Amino acid sequence: MPTLTVGLTGGIGSGKSEVAHRLAARGAVVIDADLIAREVVAPGTDGLAAVLAAFGPVVAAADGSLDRQRLARVVFSDATQRSRLNAIVHPLVRAETARRVAAAPADAVVVNDVPLLVETGLAPSYHLVVVVEAPEAVRLARLTGSRGLSAADAGRRMASQAGSAARAAAADVVIDNDGPRRALHASVDRLWTSRLLPYAENIRAGRLARPERAVLVPADPSWAAAYRRVAARLRTVAGVKALRVDHVGSTAVPGLAAKDVLDVALTVATIADADDLRGALRRAGFPNRPDITADRPKPVDPEPAHWTKRFHGSADPGRPVNLHLRPAGSAGARYALLFRDWLRAVPAERSAYETVKRGLAAGAPPMEVYTDAKEPWFDAALSRAQDWAAATGWRLPEAPDPAQR
Repeated sequence: MPTLTVGLTGGIGSGKSEVAHRLAARGAVVIDADLIAREVVAPGTDGLAAVLAAFGPVVAAADGSLDRQRLARVVFSDATQRSRLNAIVHPLVRAETARRVAAAPADAVVVNDVPLLVETGLAPSYHLVVVVEAPEAVRLARLTGSRGLSAADAGRRMASQAGSAARAAAADVVIDNDGPRRALHASVDRLWTSRLLPYAENIRAGRLARPERAVLVPADPSWAAAYRRVAARLRTVAGVKALRVDHVGSTAVPGLAAKDVLDVALTVATIADADDLRGALRRAGFPNRPDITADRPKPVDPEPAHWTKRFHGSADPGRPVNLHLRPAGSAGARYALLFRDWLRAVPAERSAYETVKRGLAAGAPPMEVYTDAKEPWFDAALSRAQDWAAATGWRLPEAPDPAQR
């Protein structure tokens, strides 16, 4: 199996194929879903027989092959017919794609060029999703120019795909392609050298991509969307062992300055379940730090056994993550959610904490120094958080809805 898999997508006419060609030139193994979709309905295949059975001889060419233009006219004007076709073709494409991914070299960066990646819900199955975007007018001009489609046909095809907002929500990287080709190539080259190659090497080495020094940045609204992408990948990897996945820490508190590192809590039934996930998480881009096996016990509950956890992080240099695996019902699991909700609800405490953070982060100290220096504040603040919980009736919140959180 390859080290790193990348999902590449974009609206029709965005220039996704040019990005795929450039990545291939840099050394990526590119798997073209459109090409596979043609192959699985080639003459003599079970796929072609299924399509002809579903849509009739009207979509057959004189030589018995598939008349793709006639089929396109049928499916791009009727969502029900399009779903019918997808139900035949998509499973065949996924099976062949999986076979090619499995056959790729172990050190390969595999790029899956998938036009309907967002529509088919495949984004969480990749280490990284790259979306190519261009303004609608530019895409329309490309389709009516170089591809020779009518404006009406081009419009129908564009409308049949996910919109730019849905693609942006799934995107770890957005490549803008509304300029000259050399600018597009430069963007792809930067992605290859600064993110894809280091990411793949970090996974192979079991190495976390974590800033060495503590640098605070203003609160970033994009943190919430980045968390949702990470959470979706974790749920895909952990399956039923993931009792809940939560955004915790400073980046989960709107308006709070923080390090650009997401803290994510993955709750499991037992610490043995956390250990069972170690290999799968590493392969998914979340290697373990074996030297961290517990949170620091707090004065209100100093029993060390209550604070056991496993600590992982992201191997992606473009998205650092602290991943905390804790057993359900543990003091550590409750504490992380209590502090998050308390700081969200009490502006004065949020401001006080930011003041402390800014003072400790002055001069960008080493990350471990900064983390240790915050502990006395947390110890002192815990009684105030507990008082707030008692006064408001706070309880551990329901597990977040994957579609919302």
